[in-house]
Amino acid sequence: MASRDKVGCPAATLPLDRLLATLAANAEQLGKRWEIAVRDRRARAAERRMEADTAPPVQLHTPLFYATCALGGVLSTGLTHLAVTPLDLVKCNMQVDPSKYRDISSGFGVLLQEQGLGGFFKGWMATLVGYSSQGACKFGFYEYFKKCYSDIAGPENADRLKTVIYLAASASAEVIADLALCPMEAVKVRIQTQPGFARCLTDGLPKLVRSEGFTRG
Repeated sequence: MASRDKVGCPAATLPLDRLLATLAANAEQLGKRWEIAVRDRRARAAERRMEADTAPPVQLHTPLFYATCALGGVLSTGLTHLAVTPLDLVKCNMQVDPSKYRDISSGFGVLLQEQGLGGFFKGWMATLVGYSSQGACKFGFYEYFKKCYSDIAGPENADRLKTVIYLAASASAEVIADLALCPMEAVKVRIQTQPGFARCLTDGLPKLVRSEGFTRG
């Protein structure tokens, strides 16, 4: 017959001291597992850092180096211009129709009323492609022309003429970058300011080439 305590309730199956010992053992096991998991995680993080430190750096003035610079231009120029497409859209329409788009705030109001939120990113594809191309050419060719003009100047003059070389390199790169941008910019402005011209870059660029050519302006 099961024993009963003073108030008539059945006694606990496990004594209190044994229950506490079991809980303590379980807590100790969990603590050890946690310590092992933390050590493993730190070890893996250290291995990743070591692999990153020992990875061969990109060699200067190699195709991979110029491609890396071009990618930096895409990320820094293409994405930033894409982000400000709504502001650029209002600006272009203020220039074309100042009576309707009197200022930035009223311009946004007109766009929202006539085209909805989707109208704020009208011409986004031409913006992204155009300014990504510009950024890639600007960053990539800048480094290329720096090396090219430094080689032309020779090692004895390259450091002395560094400022001139950098200015010439940036100007040369900017010319190529703007040539890459111009067709996309022309399509973008027409999409943003001429209703019905085109829906996006894919149909706007062929239409522009057919009507005005590729290099006009």
